[in-house]
Amino acid sequence: MAVSTTPALYRVAISHIRTAPRRYTLRHRTYMWLVDPDRPPELPVLLRPLARFDPRDHFTGDRSSLRAGLDAFLAAHGVDLAGGPVVMLTHARVFGYVFNPLTLYWCHTPDGAPHCVVAEVHNTYGGRHAYLLWPDSSGVAVTDKEFYVSPFFPVDGRYRMRLPAPGDRVDLTVHLERDGGRPFTATVRGSRHDARTATLLRLALRSPWSTLAVSAAIRLHGIRLYLRGLPVQPRPDHRTPENHS
Repeated sequence: MAVSTTPALYRVAISHIRTAPRRYTLRHRTYMWLVDPDRPPELPVLLRPLARFDPRDHFTGDRSSLRAGLDAFLAAHGVDLAGGPVVMLTHARVFGYVFNPLTLYWCHTPDGAPHCVVAEVHNTYGGRHAYLLWPDSSGVAVTDKEFYVSPFFPVDGRYRMRLPAPGDRVDLTVHLERDGGRPFTATVRGSRHDARTATLLRLALRSPWSTLAVSAAIRLHGIRLYLRGLPVQPRPDHRTPENHS
């Protein structure tokens, strides 16, 4: 089974829907890259400020390449792809800044068969954590929550993620499940575009400083909830190899 690792751009709508203890919705339009972490695209010199893929922004941040960081994480969990192809959905650095709430890696065996998915989460405190997932045939995976993300939720419950590999469209859903229901749902939905210079310029003009805007929107969302009286949960004081805070 052939896996296409040709770079692509996705114009996406991201939504965060909070249902408890108070209902609140955040929606934001931006764009994301689908790339091969073995060979991330390198843009012409004049366009490089609009997209840079830096290994320091992922996993432990001390590996020589994006793929090396992924392979080291997988090896620590007893997984060897034997060089199988990987595609990565992420934000690139734009004008030197990046914030990646969620980066996904769809990992395959050398013959192209789906093997596992890695979900790498970043919070607004500078921390990062990666989850090794084993989706079922419908693309759904469940994992315990292990990382502090929102200041309004403690580190408990579990995530139910629907993560089908992107094609002509991307359609991802992440539910936080706690006792009594699903207090938080995030979705990423959008359409695929060829990674051409004209397309990147058009998307960059529509969403300038794209990752800074995502970070600012999340912080503003948090301030509004705090002013509405939501209690802040203490941030754990522990670190993991993927959690630098």
